[in-house]
Amino acid sequence: MKKEMRTVVYDDELRLEAYRFEGIVQPFPNHFHEYYVIGFVEDGARELSCRNREYAIEKGSIVLFNPGDNHACVQSDGGTFDYRGLNISKETMLELAEEVTGKRELPGFSKNVIYDEEAVCYLRPLHEMVMKGAGDFGKEENLLFLISLLIQKYGQPFESCIPECRQEIERACEYMEQHFAERIYLNQICRYVGLSKSTLLRAFTKSKGVTPYRYLETIRVNEAKKLLSEGIMPVETAIRTGFSDQSHFTNYFNQFIGLAPGIYREIFSERDGEGGPHEK
Repeated sequence: MKKEMRTVVYDDELRLEAYRFEGIVQPFPNHFHEYYVIGFVEDGARELSCRNREYAIEKGSIVLFNPGDNHACVQSDGGTFDYRGLNISKETMLELAEEVTGKRELPGFSKNVIYDEEAVCYLRPLHEMVMKGAGDFGKEENLLFLISLLIQKYGQPFESCIPECRQEIERACEYMEQHFAERIYLNQICRYVGLSKSTLLRAFTKSKGVTPYRYLETIRVNEAKKLLSEGIMPVETAIRTGFSDQSHFTNYFNQFIGLAPGIYREIFSERDGEGGPHEK
């Protein structure tokens, strides 16, 4: 079986993350991100679930995830998976969108899986330049061409990508976002929003595409990414994000992000030094 390799680079100039996964067999559970994901499948086949729709992705597929899009995937061909991906924060995307459209509005992708050879012509060289640490403006040029093409062909107002939610569900999200570092019980959330446990679970899962507990886990992992990028040690990060212990934290972080917390932290701690991409 092909050797598993995971490489991640943060580009200070473009302010985005580039992922390169090779030989992966790990499934990823249903979760979401606070940022945009633009990914390209180089080899392998997977079953992807996104926003409660099922897709078969394979070599040549481009995946587009808006912030908040719930998704999960599992290998479907008995082999391994090779993947390139770009993670772009809302702040960075807002600036890119303004640059290419003249409007300071977040875009939303209308499709989650596309096949577009023109987009690949920008995406692959851009990804390679970021991974190699290229310093010329060629990578920025490719990024702007890529975003311009995706917005033109698949863009819509970001708000239209967000499902309508009842007030109680938004209050439940608000409660978890405010108390994620604490030990939270389901009955606490139910009392806060005024719903029974069964009603909350059904309504929340239908609205958000993930269960309340998975939503809480995702909030904690996203917050952990921020702390690790600031140089906080994994042990302290686990405590500050509400995980019961470091082992629990490490397992969830690896499931959602595909990297161990310590490896993710090193990406940022060595950006100003001579350290290069990490493999595991």
